[in-house]
Amino acid sequence: MNPWQLLLDLLGGILAFFYDIIPNYGVSIILLTLLVGIALFPLTYKQTKSMKGMQDLQPEVKRLQKEYKDDREELNKQLMALYQERGVNPAAGCLPLLVQMPIWFALYRVLWQGSGIPDDSELKGVITAANEALYVTDPSTGELTTMLQPGVDIAADQFSSVMFLGLNLLVRPSAAVDIGNILGSLPYIMLIAVIVVAGFYQQVQTTRRRTDDGDQEQTAQMQTMQRALRIMPIVFGFISWNFVSGLGLYFATSSIFRVGQQAVILRTTGGEDKDDGDDGPGKEPPEEPSDEPKSSGPSQNASKKRNRKRRK
Repeated sequence: MNPWQLLLDLLGGILAFFYDIIPNYGVSIILLTLLVGIALFPLTYKQTKSMKGMQDLQPEVKRLQKEYKDDREELNKQLMALYQERGVNPAAGCLPLLVQMPIWFALYRVLWQGSGIPDDSELKGVITAANEALYVTDPSTGELTTMLQPGVDIAADQFSSVMFLGLNLLVRPSAAVDIGNILGSLPYIMLIAVIVVAGFYQQVQTTRRRTDDGDQEQTAQMQTMQRALRIMPIVFGFISWNFVSGLGLYFATSSIFRVGQQAVILRTTGGEDKDDGDDGPGKEPPEEPSDEPKSSGPSQNASKKRNRKRRK
């Protein structure tokens, strides 16, 4: 069978399964997102650990840059040898994104057109009925177009089965946002904001430094990778603005879940700043233990004299 159709059937079948358990379209998408996130955890772990490893290597990278500043070819050889020795892959940061790309394209078909969802499932009937009321059908092909029915109320009661937190999950935010209806547009604007902000925070997590300002020089490979990753939240925001809100809900849930995953990975691998035992810049070194008793105020004899004077 066609691998593309297998992916559609897999995602559609899982989504319909969750909908049968909890008949809420938004909750079903969230559960599917969490399942995908768990399945991709090994790649997320490898990505986060690799990016942390790149950060930890910066002092040695800086030393090599100074040593081979006049020999670019030898510098690259030494850097590659260093990465190989420490088990760090500069390209690993983009691996989960590349793996997820087919899933995103498939989800667009599943979440809008219902492709891959079993025909005899309740969810298939819900999406088909809502789409027929929302979208114009191309008479030449009999398929839905991206054009909404003229004058359709996307928040009407008949669409309650595909509504979630004020979002019609079958409608694009670009078509739903209306300046004349700020209240109805707010959920779609908030969805895009969550996607972009959570995406940027992921980058902050993995680029947080534990070294001082003098060690912040980075390699060309590191800078290129970070620039590519920083632009991804904007790309996701743009995609979510122009595709159905169900896909945007997937992106938002996935980003928030990744933030939690990365926090756990960084904590367990020692990637976050810790106060116990680490003498960072500007911190006072611990005082040497002394056998002499420390004075924490007036002596006991002085206190006794004051008490005698008060009694007199």
